[in-house]
Amino acid sequence: MTYHLPAGKALGGPYTVDVTPEKAGWSHSSLRILELPPGGTHTFDTDGSEWIVVPLSGGCTVTAADDFGQDTFELQGRTDVFSGVSDFAYVPRDARATVTSAAGGRFALTGARCSRRLPARYGPASEVPVELRGTGNCSRQVNNFGAAGVFECDKLIAVEVITPGGNWSSFPPHKHDEHRPGEESVLEEIYYFEFAGHDGIPGLGYQRVFPSGPGRDTDVLAEVRDGDVVLIPDGWHGPSMATPGHHMYYLNVMAGPEAERAWLICDHPDHAWVRDTWPDQPVDARLPLYTAPETSA
Repeated sequence: MTYHLPAGKALGGPYTVDVTPEKAGWSHSSLRILELPPGGTHTFDTDGSEWIVVPLSGGCTVTAADDFGQDTFELQGRTDVFSGVSDFAYVPRDARATVTSAAGGRFALTGARCSRRLPARYGPASEVPVELRGTGNCSRQVNNFGAAGVFECDKLIAVEVITPGGNWSSFPPHKHDEHRPGEESVLEEIYYFEFAGHDGIPGLGYQRVFPSGPGRDTDVLAEVRDGDVVLIPDGWHGPSMATPGHHMYYLNVMAGPEAERAWLICDHPDHAWVRDTWPDQPVDARLPLYTAPETSA
């Protein structure tokens, strides 16, 4: 199994990234990246998965239709992932979704197989909690738009992480591949990367994943660039390293078989002490890159 998919290696149909449970070799998590030209439109069936549509650049209209009716949501979106929080739309399973963009743009479709059918809903940017996690050179910003306890889904968990150039995130290394009630949950995870350029030079970073025990042999040390994907079915993951001068963005999509939708992790015992140093250091002064707007536009 190839766990690092450089840009262009996860193409599928109309999508520049098309990660399905079948392609990933797991049971729940999906990610599609959809690029639309001005006036472009795309329709897909949600089948047995729930989806959140979140603009990476540009805005769009999302329509969710089924035998009982139709809901339409106007997403203002954003210029790019380094310029602001985006609003988003939740589309339930067993529906037909249409994404249309008057000006064109790039849109992430984060999905998870699920059993409950929840109503279609709009998520305003003003209600996205922006969290500063870690301190010092472990400082990063987390946009918790689809986090457990923030926005209701059946299985899907999705967040955005922005790591300033030169910093480490997803650190200390952690895992979520064992069922240990109240301590750790089983979650398949997808990382999708974008980088801020500098004077026309594209950015890059590095991602580490390593085995967490017998039968869990995922092992990745990858140089990651715009549009790259890393699949994490199991294992310790972290750090995610941003090269100096280039801010790093990644979109995390997680889902799994647990009855409770929760992000419960276990830190690697060799590095867990790093968390204890955070109260003695300031948060990187470059953060937050932005905060959620006070009200919806």
